[in-house]
Amino acid sequence: MSKYFSFTLTSIGAWILALLWISPLIFAFWAAFHSSSDAINFDLFSPLTLDNFIEVWQQAPFPQYMWNTFILVTGLLISQCVLATLAAFAFARMNFIGGGVAFALVLMQLMVTPEILIVENYATVAAMGFADSLVGIGLPYAASAFGIFLLRQSFKSIPKELDDAARMEGCSTLGILWRVYVPLAIPTYLAYGLVSISHHWNNFLWPLVIANSVETRPLTVGLAIFGAPESGVEWSQISAATLISVAPLLIAFLLFQRQFIKSFMASGIK
Repeated sequence: MSKYFSFTLTSIGAWILALLWISPLIFAFWAAFHSSSDAINFDLFSPLTLDNFIEVWQQAPFPQYMWNTFILVTGLLISQCVLATLAAFAFARMNFIGGGVAFALVLMQLMVTPEILIVENYATVAAMGFADSLVGIGLPYAASAFGIFLLRQSFKSIPKELDDAARMEGCSTLGILWRVYVPLAIPTYLAYGLVSISHHWNNFLWPLVIANSVETRPLTVGLAIFGAPESGVEWSQISAATLISVAPLLIAFLLFQRQFIKSFMASGIK
């Protein structure tokens, strides 16, 4: 009886926390499909409308913001996977002088928050001529210490006998990496891809500093400018713009949530 009561209490607590966590999104859905007057009344019989989305689409260049974000996130994911794969393979399977020190420096990078380096990163990117560009936004994140660490741990779990077997078949070092290690680490790549995409899709502070034009602003910065108090935009329209910004990630999660969970379980991310 006590175990059943404990399980029930835990379930109730989990539901309460889940509702509290999702309540802002629920309100955003409600406000986005209702007029400003009905958004705060919570009348279940109030009429639904799509006018907020039409107004948002006409008032701000959200298609351009969304395209900028897609290009930025895709380019970062490709560069991070390539660099992390090469570095992780070197740390996992190659013995070289200073390897332990180099990996310790990579781990130290995990302890440094990007916000601390904003001024120095801005000076460096501006000196390279990449200010106010998508390359400038993504350059400080082109290599990921977390991705290197995650893939190194995955590569180290692969038996070395597979290396020997591949070499006997005539594979080069890059051939072993591409034909043996990468396929066996696909769950880790999927899990890391989810983390990378969600992080850079929602990244705000650095793009706000470096992006100054419509052609380079991602969704987060565009949404902040659109919802600024001096713009005089109504709350329902801000909610509609928020849904436009989060819709791609939300739809992807709803469609592929099973694959998401499997990839996280297989890669060991908690």
